[in-house]
Amino acid sequence: MAPSPTGDPHVGTAYVALVNYCFARKHGGTFLLRIEDTDRARSTTQAEHALLDSLRWLGLQWDEGPDVGGPHGPYRQSERSELYQRYVQELLDAGHAFKCFCTPGRLEEMRAAQRAAKVPPRYDGTCLEYAPDEVARREAGDQPYVVRMKVPSTGVCTVQDLRRGAIEIDWQSVDMQILMKSDGLPTYHLANVVDDHLMEITHVIRGEEWVSSAPKHLLLYQYFGWTPPILMHLPLLRNPDKSKLSKRKNPTGILFYERMGYLPEALLNFLGLLMVSSGEGEEMMTLDQLVQRFDPAHIALGGPVFDVAKLDWLNGRYLRERLDEAGFLQRVQTWGFAPQRLARIAQLARPRIERLADLGNLTAFFFAGRLSLQREQLLGGKLDDDQTRKALQLALWELDGLAAWNVAGIEAVLQRVAQRLAKKFRDIVRPFYVAVTGSPTSVPLYDAMDILGRDIVRERLRAALELLGVPSKREVEEWKR
Repeated sequence: MAPSPTGDPHVGTAYVALVNYCFARKHGGTFLLRIEDTDRARSTTQAEHALLDSLRWLGLQWDEGPDVGGPHGPYRQSERSELYQRYVQELLDAGHAFKCFCTPGRLEEMRAAQRAAKVPPRYDGTCLEYAPDEVARREAGDQPYVVRMKVPSTGVCTVQDLRRGAIEIDWQSVDMQILMKSDGLPTYHLANVVDDHLMEITHVIRGEEWVSSAPKHLLLYQYFGWTPPILMHLPLLRNPDKSKLSKRKNPTGILFYERMGYLPEALLNFLGLLMVSSGEGEEMMTLDQLVQRFDPAHIALGGPVFDVAKLDWLNGRYLRERLDEAGFLQRVQTWGFAPQRLARIAQLARPRIERLADLGNLTAFFFAGRLSLQREQLLGGKLDDDQTRKALQLALWELDGLAAWNVAGIEAVLQRVAQRLAKKFRDIVRPFYVAVTGSPTSVPLYDAMDILGRDIVRERLRAALELLGVPSKREVEEWKR
């Protein structure tokens, strides 16, 4: 399992991890976790911790990884850069790769011409034609470059997939992939091939979005003279309407389901039902039972449906049937009344109450999922309908992009929204108070959003936007500009 620590841990990541875990355990193998953090602009330590914590919360444990060690470390790609540079040089020396000096401007002109000609986007090979002395001249002038792999321009690559069988992809549609960026760090494509070989990976099970990249990876194995692992590409999780599971439509973060009060064993069981066969009355299964029942043939290629209504039903059964009174109380305390969380909530509430009985109404939103709001509550301030919609959508985009979820970052986002809409800050903040806390006046907003967490806040803002009217495609394009 090799995720990138960028943003909130996704339930799709948990699904892929579960499939890998069950496959390894079923066959007496080793389940390995590797952190692919070579994207320095997006990868964060906070995201890595959230990823590890969420997978552990679900009950998955790896045999090798960055936090437990193992014989194939280090398990963070950022700590393996010297390895990749050595293998890139090997490809250059063998004539399987070349240095590309094209500027971003030149590449954009190339892509624009390809779009106009309605041909598949693909590097046109300009730098591939440079003679050695021209390459040396450009290097001597400190001209930045990336390293690209050479790819055949004719013929077909046959990808053997454990579940799908033979998949044929024309080489003409495969790009001359960048292997090493100008900062000296590898791209996913080089790093994952090198790591899978050195870590003795026998089976690679990942999402179907990587099918189109498989020819590049198989070609690299061929260039290095290595035996490729067996590949299996999993269908993407779908919404009930068969659209791709996306945070813009439904909550997708593992931490959202934790904060909403789903039991980890219920969520893991639910994900397991998407990959094993079960009969009527056999829906509740432990992790060990999922391992025993796992068979790649049971994975439907049409795309498993992430049906929240079924998850609710299954979670309710776990709460009623699998927990005794003491166990239920312990789960309630862990979920909503952990001492550290309660201390922060109490600190915010104390200056705003006269009686302890006031705590209920003032802090109830901390222990809720979606709030019961009316459209009129969101429009009670000085912003009109469209201004409020625009403010909520701009904030959603910016909050999704926050590298670290904290009070300072949240406040800065809302300040920028006010500036972009040329509105007074207090007028902008009001609908956010209502959307997040259920009231135009409450405990300090940024602290409340910090405690609730990104996933719950995103869902509440999205629900508020739905009340007012989701922006049209034209509005989205205009607002993004």
